[in-house]
Amino acid sequence: LTLPQFVQLMDNFVGEDISLPVVKRLAAFIKGEYQQTEKEKKEQLEKVQHMSHMAQRKQLLETLFEKWDSNACGSLELEEVVAVLSTFEGGMEKEALMNAKEQLCSQYPQLSRVGKLAPKAFQTFLELIASKSTGNEDETIDNLVRFLTTNVEQSHTESLQSSARRKWLQDIQQAAESSGTSIEPVYKAVMRALCQDMEAHGDNKRISAYIALLEENRLSPEQGQVCLRYVACTAEDAPHVLNQVLHRDMKGVSFAAIDQGKPIHVPKVQLHGNIHFWNSDRPEEEREGSLLVLPLYDAHWRVFGILGLDTLRDECQKSIFLTHEITFYQGVCHAFSKAYHLICMRENILQVAVTALDWLYPRTPSIQAVTIYLVASNKDKNHALYKVITTDNTGQKEIHSSPVVLLREENLLRDYLFKCKDSSEVTLISVYEEHHIAVPLHDLSRQTLSIFDISIGQHKKLPPQEQKDLQKMLKMAQAACSEILQRSLEERQPTQVLEAERVATMRHAGILFHRFMLQELRECV
Repeated sequence: LTLPQFVQLMDNFVGEDISLPVVKRLAAFIKGEYQQTEKEKKEQLEKVQHMSHMAQRKQLLETLFEKWDSNACGSLELEEVVAVLSTFEGGMEKEALMNAKEQLCSQYPQLSRVGKLAPKAFQTFLELIASKSTGNEDETIDNLVRFLTTNVEQSHTESLQSSARRKWLQDIQQAAESSGTSIEPVYKAVMRALCQDMEAHGDNKRISAYIALLEENRLSPEQGQVCLRYVACTAEDAPHVLNQVLHRDMKGVSFAAIDQGKPIHVPKVQLHGNIHFWNSDRPEEEREGSLLVLPLYDAHWRVFGILGLDTLRDECQKSIFLTHEITFYQGVCHAFSKAYHLICMRENILQVAVTALDWLYPRTPSIQAVTIYLVASNKDKNHALYKVITTDNTGQKEIHSSPVVLLREENLLRDYLFKCKDSSEVTLISVYEEHHIAVPLHDLSRQTLSIFDISIGQHKKLPPQEQKDLQKMLKMAQAACSEILQRSLEERQPTQVLEAERVATMRHAGILFHRFMLQELRECV
């Protein structure tokens, strides 16, 4: 138990109306009765030391990755890393390297296709090499880090450029973390990062930028099963680009970038002959400049859209995209993908919550209201609660498109929600004689993602059958959320159990809830 979890456990145990002398007697009792054997103390100490050691190693390898990823593109070429590592210890550890590479490719199946190492895969690779080497594992890790650090050098200018770019990429992630379920702040952060970099490192070229996402083509399937919908762009281009749809049978190189899975750079669009111009009013003589289209990948390296940039607005005819710019734009793609899928994950968790409430309400008439909160960081990077759904005693739901933000210091009567967030444990409380049960949904490391604030009115507890149904609902909702998070892991290939999961899109997360309910029913039968 962590400290917040222990405090919450004791709080739930003693209840609200307990006197201070009784609390003191309980504390004295626990102090007197709680004992650890020498073996338990040793095991606990070893566990703490191991966790501290692994955290330090993780930090060390993340710093090393950033040093190698000097242009902040978010990934490293596997073969480049292997080529350098093949000279480690004078080539004496080549067998360990090849064995580690083989195991890595089996653990991350997409590696053999894309050949790129994300930060976690890079860390896993070095740990595998160390585990298969002839020496001590920790010493080998340290030697590998020193060896790889000396094999990459940055000038002062490159270091400043890299630092500025990382800050802009972090701003994209922060926009996602502080926006609840709204994607608009993420789009704005992407456009801002691109323009800031062009001002600082791109000779102040005037660019247009746009994001288009793949979606199923239901209106005109004869033009292709999927199409690209333009969901964001630089402000000047919005009248011509925003909400436009590009089909496969139209001019353009976007689908070629998607199919090939790599950026396509057209230095002179006027000579290409296969470029689609959304602004049909632009004169032929002004259709000059460079175009760059980059595919957007998810954690499994599947393409889900494109990021496009062009210099048609720039008056300099020699405006082309340089290698370091293209590499940074790949980093922007990576940062956007992480931010976009964080928003999608939150939307999926809310869909699970909505489906769970729809199942629960007919079975629990004693529940007066349920409010659902998302845990997110505000602009100061402090945790805040975003009120996203409220439900009355009839089950009627209100989904807040502009969530109400709760900060701890401003909501003392809702402090129980923050205690629930801190401990990721159920919290029981009475506020103005109204009894509440706050229940967390947590991530794979037991950090709170969302909270059900369940009001049962004047009842101190639910009737036994209603309590049982509530517990079942919460268990299934947590299982569905864990499955959503597992599927987002890079090394995990998504699996489906029900046929409906294969064809559903928006309702997919809700179906997961019913899948786990069905599986439990099968096990009971």
